Amino acid sequence: MIRGRRLIVACVAISALALSGTSLRITAQSAGLPARLSDQEFWRTIEEFSEPNGFFRSDNLVSNEDTFQYVIPELLRMVRPGGVYLGVGPDQNFTYITALQPRMAFITDIRRGNLQTHLMYKALIELSSDRADFLSRLFARRRAPGLEVTARPDELFRSLAAQPPDRARYDEQLRQILDHLRRRHGFPLDEEDASGITYVYSNFFASGPAIAYSNSGGGRSRYPSYADLQLTDDGQGVNRSYLSSEQAFSTLKTMEQNNLIVPIVGNFAGPHALRAVGAYLRASGATVSVFYTSNVEQYLFQDRLWDAFAANVGSLPLEESSTFIRSCFNSCSSPSGSRAVTLLDSMPGLLRDANAGRIRLYWDVLSHSRLKESR
Repeated sequence: MIRGRRLIVACVAISALALSGTSLRITAQSAGLPARLSDQEFWRTIEEFSEPNGFFRSDNLVSNEDTFQYVIPELLRMVRPGGVYLGVGPDQNFTYITALQPRMAFITDIRRGNLQTHLMYKALIELSSDRADFLSRLFARRRAPGLEVTARPDELFRSLAAQPPDRARYDEQLRQILDHLRRRHGFPLDEEDASGITYVYSNFFASGPAIAYSNSGGGRSRYPSYADLQLTDDGQGVNRSYLSSEQAFSTLKTMEQNNLIVPIVGNFAGPHALRAVGAYLRASGATVSVFYTSNVEQYLFQDRLWDAFAANVGSLPLEESSTFIRSCFNSCSSPSGSRAVTLLDSMPGLLRDANAGRIRLYWDVLSHSRLKESR
């Protein structure tokens, strides 16, 4: 692979020419990011920023990272509020979003199935009156009577476990999800998207709160379940999940209602998706505060695409506090004994080292974030 500044600059220049030849109808307001996207703007953003559907080896309906909250206390100290959140994958993004409270969020994933997952969540979150109602809808089970609004997450899941799955309730909730997206929002869902949403929802119904990363079709898994992930904490005894309190869930619901969590389809190293987000943010005068990449960079190195990703990151509007959140599996030590370790890294700092030719291997990226964490 060609390394260093020349590749990144060249890729930025090529992409700038490509974007200038398109006619993106979604334009940011010069005064800043909008307080709300209309339904039409939301869907056009998805369509115009997205790349063709790609492939990943799993459905990835549930995260397999059980230490992802551990970095939140440090993020709250490091990251300036009011920026824009970028992420990948399913609902672990919601926990970061409710903790950091960005102005806007873009979730970019190579699979259109992830977009369909987020559309399912969007409908269910907006339809739900509170956390217990949301869990009842997500798993198509009757809401247990007598739950207080202040109920702890463990109480919510204990009461949920006592309720059997209900096929009639599932059929009705699926109808409500699709109707909410099509009629309430007016999104022109085609049969592919409707089928994808049905597939995702059917897996949550079939597996219940035990659904995990490796068992989207049901069965046992060595990874943490959905319930496990909602009951974990930040390593300091504080549960910061989006279901940890009604306040957190309300923050998430408001952002969904305002169409400010935008899922798009794109390869991190692709020619369009991240660059379209960057152009939109630059036009609004906004900056990226956090970019959660999970362990996508591992696959980019395997496919010899990390340099193109670095060039895409170089096209984003950043500030010195802009921070990567990335995950390391198996090869990084964790004090908790977890297979997954969550790391932080300076986005501008990594780009500077990439430009200087110091990032040649995936281990260089992990070492860069581990060195930063230890300082």
